Amino acid sequence: MTQPATPTDILCIGSVLWDIIGRSTTQMHVGSDVPGRINRIPGGVAMNIAMTLARFGLKPAVLSAVGRDPEGDELVAACGHLGVISRYIYRSDDLPTDTYMAVEGANGLIAAIADAHSLEAAGDKILSPLQDGTLGRADMPYAGAIALDGNLKVGLLGEIAVSTIFAKADLRVAPASPGKAERLRPFIIHSRGTLYVNLEEAGILCQEDFDSSEVAAKAMLARGCARVLVTDGGKSATEADANDLYTLVPPAVNVTRVTGAGDTFMAAHVAAEMRGEPREMALATALRAAATYVSGEAPK
Repeated sequence: MTQPATPTDILCIGSVLWDIIGRSTTQMHVGSDVPGRINRIPGGVAMNIAMTLARFGLKPAVLSAVGRDPEGDELVAACGHLGVISRYIYRSDDLPTDTYMAVEGANGLIAAIADAHSLEAAGDKILSPLQDGTLGRADMPYAGAIALDGNLKVGLLGEIAVSTIFAKADLRVAPASPGKAERLRPFIIHSRGTLYVNLEEAGILCQEDFDSSEVAAKAMLARGCARVLVTDGGKSATEADANDLYTLVPPAVNVTRVTGAGDTFMAAHVAAEMRGEPREMALATALRAAATYVSGEAPK
């Protein structure tokens, strides 16, 4: 038997929703009422990764849940315009399209709320293409790259960490936010996949505080992680496994936005490795892309 044919280079599994982002160039705090701009754009961790991969010339597909409402129809149409394959999305008749809302000031992210209840409610229905022969099945699992985000339920993430359906995949995993970092624990316990976390998320997973990405990466490996990338804002980033460790400092830039920076870093790193870049070079490429993104430009 041969692997089922697929037109995609990588699958992005997780949240595909509308981002509503309010940004101001003013320093903000709780209770601030300031002028700025409010934009609604396609978002969600899986979607952000897919959009960036598409800009790097790859053909990403998303596996997610989107409602059969006007917002969902508009979102699926936007996928096509952005070079993201949407044909495998689970469309629900009774679940609304999810939404993320954030407020950013000159001093960074002020607050955010992620409403990914429909994705959680859909559960393993979003994985059907990996089981029914469309993209793979139990006796012939999908053997390509998969980017997975932590917006799925804890139980489902735990199943994915040990499932034979994902046994041959190059699995790349990221939490949706620090508040959902704990959901990645099964991938550490089972030494499965490459994890992308920031310093705060590494601290949550290891239940201790770290003062550098290198120390955090070593602690993640000691707890069973197979491979990890830890970022620490503009200070440093470390990529490590049992054999090698690389730490680099990102380019210094003027930060104008932060929402989606981690997703851009992950996508740029995956794309660099798929192009065959050596590990240290791939880390440098990802840091440059993330720096370009937070400066307000589109990563290239």
